[in-house]
Amino acid sequence: MISSRDLNDLHPAVKRRALAMISACDADGITLLITSTYRDNASQDKLYAQGRGGAVGPVVTNAKGGQSWHNWRLAFDIVPIVHGKPCWATTGDAGDSWRKIGDIGNHAGWNGPGDWKRFPSSRIFNTPGGLTLADLQSGKTLRGDA
Repeated sequence: MISSRDLNDLHPAVKRRALAMISACDADGITLLITSTYRDNASQDKLYAQGRGGAVGPVVTNAKGGQSWHNWRLAFDIVPIVHGKPCWATTGDAGDSWRKIGDIGNHAGWNGPGDWKRFPSSRIFNTPGGLTLADLQSGKTLRGDA
């Protein structure tokens, strides 16, 4: 199983855009930790099982293997570092960091916080480059600069 946090495992155009977003966050005083980039289908299925059918932990995804942008190298998950530690909270003072991150990501053309209708998340950014998951599943690939 593969569950990567390495930006080098992203599609090259997505990696370039991720680096630009990380740089913009750094310039705004926000340090990000990449928590996930590419996941193979087996890792995605294991994550999908979490919180279902007796698997330990909360439900964190509605995507099975092949149904996540991570499986196609077009998404990454982040968490801001606050006072030297990952800050998972999205309310109160921490919410300000997440809103800034979302604004920076959305300004850079990412789909991110607030864009997910079925399973809202503040941690995931993806760029489908005009493709749908059905396009990817049928063999189409991301071209150009996403």
